Amino acid sequence: MHNDPYSTDAYAGSGPTGRNLQVRTASYGIRECATIAFDSRDRIVGLCGGLEGFTMMVIDPVTLRAISQLQLSARDLSKAANPFTDICGGTYFFLDGQDRAYATTTDSSIAEVAVGADGTLTRGRTWPLAAHLGADDCLVATGVDWDGRVWWFSQQGTVGTLDRATGAVRALQLPAGEGIFNSVSTDETGGVYFVSTHQTYRLDAAADGTPAITWAIPYDRGTRTKPGMLSQGSGTSPTLIGERWIAIADNAEPQSHVLVYDRRTGVADREHCSIPVLQSGASTTENSLVAAGESLIIENNYGYSSVLSTTLGKTTTPGVSRVMIDPDGCHVAWTNPTVAPSSVPKASLGNGLVYVYSKPGGNLVDPWYVTAIDIRTGQTRWSRLTGTGIQWNNHYASIYLGPDGALYIATIVGLVRLTDG
Repeated sequence: MHNDPYSTDAYAGSGPTGRNLQVRTASYGIRECATIAFDSRDRIVGLCGGLEGFTMMVIDPVTLRAISQLQLSARDLSKAANPFTDICGGTYFFLDGQDRAYATTTDSSIAEVAVGADGTLTRGRTWPLAAHLGADDCLVATGVDWDGRVWWFSQQGTVGTLDRATGAVRALQLPAGEGIFNSVSTDETGGVYFVSTHQTYRLDAAADGTPAITWAIPYDRGTRTKPGMLSQGSGTSPTLIGERWIAIADNAEPQSHVLVYDRRTGVADREHCSIPVLQSGASTTENSLVAAGESLIIENNYGYSSVLSTTLGKTTTPGVSRVMIDPDGCHVAWTNPTVAPSSVPKASLGNGLVYVYSKPGGNLVDPWYVTAIDIRTGQTRWSRLTGTGIQWNNHYASIYLGPDGALYIATIVGLVRLTDG
């Protein structure tokens, strides 16, 4: 979902520049491909969630035609409090260099799925992990470290590793009450970084794969689950910049803060800056920070409590801000008034634009747009209508740039492709 092991949400290449923009769409029923990747043949591989459960799909990147699909796990609607906010066993996956996907399932397993040369999907090995979790717990994320070790994370705070060759599993339980609702980042030093509902963590694995806490830093988790959040705590997967920085957003009142820490080994005082952002009394983000050079871009999701939050002309609190990392702290460079209810923004470092999925208020037909903002100045460069109505809501799904520069955004019923003409 966040492009790379650093979770930068940034691409080196260029996305659409706004020239004669062309929109293509496809519908797959009530099914949202929130996380997608691109295989070695540049095809889209998506993990798509619907009321029935989670299905992996291979999709033609130009026509958006479904080439193949394989249901990985069914959703138990009797246990899911809200299938539109349930992230158990189907939100995150990663694709390795051999076109093999590794995804969590609703029965608390990690499933391996191979993408064939012809686009067919074949289920491979499955590693059950339910024995390592509580009865009412579930898997929410999986990732891989620089040694090829698979890491997995549960909603109630169990973190573990999986050796794909031997099947060996090692696990660690976080302090009582800490949950995990977001993805993870890794770097070349062996560090695995994630945010619980209480703290930012670095973990490392022992030689046998046993996870150990290297450091943990508490943050202000606020006093409530703000409208727009899935939990009381940070909504960000940690963003890594270069060899030094790690950044998250907190859940503080009256304003959320962007927090930047020094992640290098041997550092005594890790906090580099804590700076309030967005609108006082109405600020939060359920999506990760975008890295653009020595800066971070944050989107305001305050007020997005469900798909109904953006119907009949309603929308959420505006605001997209850029925070600069200075030698002695941080400062807010600009704040753009665009309303982006729940998109995972992405930056194109090739053309200097950051893309959000926007929805202005006051229009009863409920139009949705891809909006491009100049990273340097904060000015809106262009907006392109994708469609009108509830079916065009992305509902926490991410924006992506394909290898050819095409922009993609998943909606609750399908996929949108946007390109220059």
